Amino acid sequence: MMCTAKKCGIRFQPPAIILIYENEMKGKSRQRIMPVRNFSKFSDCNKAAEQLKNNPRHKNYLEQASLRQLEKLFSFLRGYLWGQSLAETMEQIQQETTIDPEEDLNKLDDKELAKRKSIMDELFEKNQKKKDDPNFVYDIEVEFPQDEQLQSCGWDTESADEF
Repeated sequence: MMCTAKKCGIRFQPPAIILIYENEMKGKSRQRIMPVRNFSKFSDCNKAAEQLKNNPRHKNYLEQASLRQLEKLFSFLRGYLWGQSLAETMEQIQQETTIDPEEDLNKLDDKELAKRKSIMDELFEKNQKKKDDPNFVYDIEVEFPQDEQLQSCGWDTESADEF
C-alpha cells in the first residue's frame, strides 16, 4: 500500500499516536490511530518509538515519519504522565535537542554522544544546500579579510628544503 504521511500527532487520553496520511492509489486523506500500550512515565521514548515504527501493523504507514519525530511525541506523552504542562515539556524537549557549542562532547557517555551526533546530522541535512535548491551556486569562492599578517611556521619552511 502506497501512502504519504501528512501529519503526526499524539492523543493523551487514551494514549495513541495519530497519523494523517494520503492514500496515493485513491488520493484520499485518511487518519490512522495507533494505540500506545505498556508505556509509563519511566519508559524509554527512543525504544518505544523504534518498537512502534517496526511494528508490522504500522510499518507501512510510518515509513516516512522520522524516528526523531516519534520520539518527541513519546516525550510529550511521558511529560503528560509525569504531570508536566505542555509548555514545560516543550521546553525540556528543546533543551534536549539543542546542542551547546561550549559543551565538551568528550565527557559524554556513548548513548548521549550518539544522540548529539544524530541531532547534528539532522541539522546538517536540514541546512545543506543541494543541486535542486533554487539558491544553489556551484563553486563559490570567498575572500576572507585578514586582520593580521600571516605568520609562517618554522616546520613548514624547513621541510621544503629537505625535498
